[in-house]
Formats: sequence, C-alpha cells, structure tokens
Amino acid sequence: MVQFFAMFGFYLLPIYCIIFCLNLVSIIKKVKYEEDTDKNTLWFGASFILIIMTIASIAAL
Repeated sequence: MVQFFAMFGFYLLPIYCIIFCLNLVSIIKKVKYEEDTDKNTLWFGASFILIIMTIASIAAL
C-alpha cells in the first residue's frame, strides 16, 4: 500500500490538490448563496483524506 502511494503519489498529488481547491471554492460560493453543499463536502473530504494519506505514506518511506 505504501509503495502504491510512493509510486503514484508524485503524479496524483497535484490532481488531488486541484480537486481539493476547486471543491473549496465551490463550497464557499454555495454557502454564500445558501445552496446545498453535500456533494461538494463529500468530495472535499475525500480529496483531503487522499492528500494526507499520500503525504504520510511518502514520509514513512
């Protein structure tokens, strides 16, 4: 599992970060207009978990 994150983390971490930032901006816009944020919150949390797991796995090497 750690080797997976080490090998693909270098390539996927920027994608995870882009998803994280886009969802953050989308959530902020939806909160401003009082719209439903459930789907964006789920993706926001999932991308945050993937970022943290990838960084922790690479650091454990």
